[in-house]
Amino acid sequence: MKAEFVIIGGGVVGASVAYHLTERGAKDVLILEREAAQGSGSTGKATGGVRAQFETEINIKMSLYSLDFFKRWEFDCCYEPRGYLFFATDDRQFEYLKRNVEFQKSLGVKDVEVVDKKAIAEICPILNCADITGGSFGANDGFINPLAVMRGFSAKASERGAKIDFETHVLAIETANGKVKAIETNKGRIECEKVVLATGAWAKELAKTAGIDLPVEPQKRQIVWAKAAQTLPENLPMVIDIGSGFHFRPARDFVDSTANADNTEVLFAYPDPHEKISFDVNFDESFIEKVYEKAKHRAPFLFETTPILAKCRAGLYENTPDHHAILGGCGVDGLYFANGFSGHGVMHSPATGRALSEIILDGKATFLDVSCLSFERFAKGELLHETAFI
Repeated sequence: MKAEFVIIGGGVVGASVAYHLTERGAKDVLILEREAAQGSGSTGKATGGVRAQFETEINIKMSLYSLDFFKRWEFDCCYEPRGYLFFATDDRQFEYLKRNVEFQKSLGVKDVEVVDKKAIAEICPILNCADITGGSFGANDGFINPLAVMRGFSAKASERGAKIDFETHVLAIETANGKVKAIETNKGRIECEKVVLATGAWAKELAKTAGIDLPVEPQKRQIVWAKAAQTLPENLPMVIDIGSGFHFRPARDFVDSTANADNTEVLFAYPDPHEKISFDVNFDESFIEKVYEKAKHRAPFLFETTPILAKCRAGLYENTPDHHAILGGCGVDGLYFANGFSGHGVMHSPATGRALSEIILDGKATFLDVSCLSFERFAKGELLHETAFI
């Protein structure tokens, strides 16, 4: 079997790469998905948040491009601009948010503003604001449906000739003379010229078979899904404590859109610093007590909700040392990475797919300079810094 372009991983990132390659005229594109259906991995576990409120220029620019894409796309990805509210509980955190807002505005982010305690209480009336010093609010930030995004990319790529093989486990990437030669799968060998590794938290082991040490590690992230006795406040945004990472938002059931039509269900979580590097995606019920303890002070409304255990879930973040993505090629000719999004893979998928397609077909991305996300930055010591990753 042969294919010119092989994309390993059929989640939202791999689907976006296929969409953008075929948009440029690539015909021989093959997606390999190890599960029986797409969306069984990190894409299906994602909460679907999208925001332009970042600290680094590259993340802000990727968000601006992707948000615009979601707004004008022919596929309905359920973009809902509820906003993101970041709040601070000391002056140092508040100054950080103020600097970020000015930087974001300088790069073209619209409808982002510094907000005081009074404004925060109006935006989110269920919040305990007693110790809050201020925050930032981006009105165009909000929510999308990750599965709808993935399906839209996949449908259009398939329409243009891309193929997808399910239940195909890639075992190794075969190289010769510094170039990609083929890949080995549970169904046999596939000769190919170019391979895109879009397997999220699982990318490290496959990269190793090609002689590349990819600095991507899996970390379990858990989310509590709960039901309130009363309706949530109207237009409740994503709300984030910049200090602890504790956050909450209205829940959206992407499989059954009528399941939470009464607006009484909510998601909340925080990045547990004690989570170890692991591929474990089993929800740990002890996490409920931890996150409810966070909620008790910050939003008593949340503390009084009832967990829906069947909907609580755990997924994997694919973390890099600087919590930024790895986009582009490497020392092996024909091998490309789209990994390490540290929770931002869905929201940045449009920019990622276009960047990779341009790097593969043209040698570099020209719509946006993504060179700072190259694999080589780790060897050069040119790491990026982003404080507000949740």
